Amino acid sequence: MNKIWLIIKREYLTRVRKKAFLITTLLVPIFFAATIVIPVLIAKSGNSTQKVAVVDDSKLFDQRLADSDNVHFKFLEANADTLKKSYQSLGYNGLLHIPKLDLNRPSGIVYYSEGQMNVGVKSQLERRLNELIEERRMEVAGIDKEKLKDIRSDVDIVNKTGKDEREGSSKLAFAVGYGCGFIIYIILLVFGMSVLRGVTEEKVNRIAEVVVSSVKPFQLMMGKIFGIAAVGLTQFIIWIILIFGLYTAILLMVSPAEIQSAQSMQGSMNNEAAEEIARSLAYVGANADWLMIIICFIFYFLGGYLFYASLFAAVGSLVNEDPNDIQGLTFPITVPLIIAIVIMMGAVSDPTSKLAVWASIIPFTSPIVMMARIPYGVPGTVPVWQLALSMVMLIGGFILTTWMAGKIYRTGILMYGKKITLKEAIKWIVKK
Repeated sequence: MNKIWLIIKREYLTRVRKKAFLITTLLVPIFFAATIVIPVLIAKSGNSTQKVAVVDDSKLFDQRLADSDNVHFKFLEANADTLKKSYQSLGYNGLLHIPKLDLNRPSGIVYYSEGQMNVGVKSQLERRLNELIEERRMEVAGIDKEKLKDIRSDVDIVNKTGKDEREGSSKLAFAVGYGCGFIIYIILLVFGMSVLRGVTEEKVNRIAEVVVSSVKPFQLMMGKIFGIAAVGLTQFIIWIILIFGLYTAILLMVSPAEIQSAQSMQGSMNNEAAEEIARSLAYVGANADWLMIIICFIFYFLGGYLFYASLFAAVGSLVNEDPNDIQGLTFPITVPLIIAIVIMMGAVSDPTSKLAVWASIIPFTSPIVMMARIPYGVPGTVPVWQLALSMVMLIGGFILTTWMAGKIYRTGILMYGKKITLKEAIKWIVKK
């Protein structure tokens, strides 16, 4: 046990002292902050005022296009063919020509500009013109607009879950499940490949020969797996602290209205989505079972990592000087991860489907798929027996893969110059 601890310490200190660790640790929170700050800066610097000349031959919209913060409309009594040649010299950024329209089939509206039409201006114009045409159609049909508003219904179904009738949000569960599953997928792939590269490097550089002379190959493999896991956890904790700190600092410098304005400008958040997020955040702290989600996330993060790290370590011991060997040998390991992320995309929409249930139990896919199901509720959507069986299977799978990987590692780490196939590696497992 002492030797394993020494290897863990060596692996941990060697990696955290590298410049790559420091750069990666700092870049992720900075990228997160940039996704919030940059749109705000763009929105502030990019709020140029557009002056649009309007020639309305239909007389349906005269003075009814309201100005916005960055678009001002000016209705002109002029010939459109003449004005489209001189609107720029008059100080306008564009010319909107509305010909005489058939309300049943409105067409022929043209916007003239020197360059491509601004996306925001186009969206605003189309939305407002459609509203005005609908209003005019109602007037012609003798429909009272105010009565129509009273007739329209806006049903909002409140979801009550469990015996305690806790209020839930399917959209929030979808987002949390998708996010957790995708994060674990990235972690398993990135840190699993880190284990593989570490083992390969030591084998190619003949470092393993020196280390194996004093410790057993199985001990070396276990120390490497847990050492890199500790590096990953350290990085993950630093990310959470830095992201929380940066987010708090951003909120002190930038108002929520500016953030929402920037997001609205980019088209990434409409009113309905904003209202849904606001409703979700209003009760998320009191009603979402975050303790269960966090505990399960940590378990499946560690369990999934240990399960796949042992497999990647075994593959690393089979790789020789030819880097092309890595692609062929890692393919059988990465395929289950790809299958898991595909199943997860369906599981976040239908967490009780048979495919989602069994994929959340099988160790090869459970770390990703089960985390997509848990936000929907335990024991509501995910029965306790399914969660318990999934955890037991993952622990058992880790023990089994570690034992198998140890047998492969013991022989493969000292073999050089020969291309080793998976068939040979399986023989090493079966051999006593």
